[in-house]
Formats: sequence, C-alpha cells, structure tokens
Amino acid sequence: MTSTSRLRTFGTRTAGPGNPVYITGEIGINHNGDLDNAIALIDAAAEAGCDAVKFQKRTPEICTPRDQWDIERDTPWGRMTYIDYRHRVEFGEAEYTAIAEHCAKRGIDWFASPWDTEAVAFLEKFDVPAHKVASASLTDDELLRALRATGRTIILSTGMSTPKQIRHAVEVLGSDNILLCHATSTYPAKAEELNLRVINTLQQEYPNVPIGYSGHETGLQTTLAAVALGATFVERHITLDRAMWGSDQAASVEPQGLTRLVRDIRTIEQSLGDGVKKVYESELGPMKKLRRVAGVVAETENAPAPEPVAV
Repeated sequence: MTSTSRLRTFGTRTAGPGNPVYITGEIGINHNGDLDNAIALIDAAAEAGCDAVKFQKRTPEICTPRDQWDIERDTPWGRMTYIDYRHRVEFGEAEYTAIAEHCAKRGIDWFASPWDTEAVAFLEKFDVPAHKVASASLTDDELLRALRATGRTIILSTGMSTPKQIRHAVEVLGSDNILLCHATSTYPAKAEELNLRVINTLQQEYPNVPIGYSGHETGLQTTLAAVALGATFVERHITLDRAMWGSDQAASVEPQGLTRLVRDIRTIEQSLGDGVKKVYESELGPMKKLRRVAGVVAETENAPAPEPVAV
C-alpha cells in the first residue's frame, strides 16, 4: 500500500508512487520573450498529453550580478546590455495572465521556478499549483524559506549539488510538501554523467519524499529509463525548434519528440506492474497448448511434504 506521506498535490492532480507520472514541459525562457511562442509551446505540451508546463520567473535587477548589467552582447534583437536582455526575455503580469487563461482553456497546469523572493510573491498572485526550485537556487535559504511559507508543493532540483547541500535544503523546506528531482545541470548533459541510479539513492535517503527526474540530455531513452527506475515526476525542456536562439534550446525536446516521450512514459508505467508474480488469464490458453506436462507445479505446489522413506 502506498503511504499518503509520499503523495504530492498539483491542483487537481496527485503525484507520487502508485499514481501516473506527472509530466512537465519546461518552457523556461525558450519563448524568448514572445507570448505567441509561449502559447504555441503550451499547445504543444497539451496536445502531447503533458500535465503541466513550467516557466522561469526572475527579477532581473536581483538575479543579475551588478558587474554584468552593462556588459553588451549580440542578440536576435540587436546589441544590448545584459540587463536589458534579461528584461527583454522576462514576462510580466499581462503575459502571465494570458498564460494562465490559455492553460485553463487547454486543461493543463502551469507553474514556474522563481529565482528570488519578489518572484515568489509575483507568482503567488496566480494561485499556481506548485513552485519549482531550480538547481542553481538550492543553496538560497532565503528563497527556500519564502517558498515554504506558501504552503504549496515544492519541486526541488538537485543538479550541481552535494548530498550535504541537498540535506540542508530539505531541512529548510521541510519534507512534508516537497518532491525531489535528480538532475545533472549541463546543457546538454552527457549520458555518462546522468547517473540515473541516483534516483534510487534518493529514494533510500528520503523514503517519505517522492523522487522525480529533471533531464537536460538530448534524446528520449534516458528519460524513459528514469521512469523505469521509479521517477514519479518528469521534466524536460521543450522548444518549437532546437535551432532557435537561447542556451537551453539544444537540450530541449521538439513537439513531435514530446508526443513520443509522453506516449512511451505512459506505456512504461503501465508495464511496471506491482512486482507480484502471477499467471494471467491471457496465459492460460498458451499454457494449455504449449505445456507438455500440464498442471504439475500447480498440483504439487501446496501439497504436504512427503513422508520420509525408511531405508
């Protein structure tokens, strides 16, 4: 029986052992500050069968180091300072209102990774079903305390973090409302650095916390392997086109691949079963046809031990 302490709520959905894998399409800033791109990505995720899409929310002046503000860089919108670029790709209240309305229309959840406490307060205005802690923010105790105070489900990504840092973050957040995600924070991540068995390590270390997977690799196979290892939550970056501008695009999944990923996750979770060996009714026909000695095991399995024979 699955303990309710290992289940987490996302609006009307529930994630954790015994429930369908909660699949999130990470839009992040792959919309490049264009609401039409964001809407198209929401549509792609909804049509693929995702449970949610996720964005990233920053207050640029807080999240951008002051010594980088005035550094100029080339962008698709011309040469501009880094702080202007951060504002260019950041959505405000009008855009998120449109996003919330469109997600409700498509029947898909949405939430975000806030990178500062002001972003937490901003997102709270939208009554999101959860918050996500990006791996880069795992050591930001002020942010973690602000997130804990919301009382919502918190997904904690553990990329570029030591076991000691993860334990500290869990202590700050408390274990009642969190979901831990194994992750490797390179974009794209190499297969030999994914270390998917950490999913099992986290399951053993945090037995009352559901464990998920946030993937930044190319391809789909390794994410499917994470589900087979027991991930109850899956997140992959999504894009309209991997050739688009942006550092996350190359490690993202395009719409056609996202559809295959969701389909295959659903097949895998159905195939895992309960671990109890049994003879299925569908096997009885082949058993009767193919077994040369029928029923011997079934007839003797529960028989009393034979009497000892005197020699």
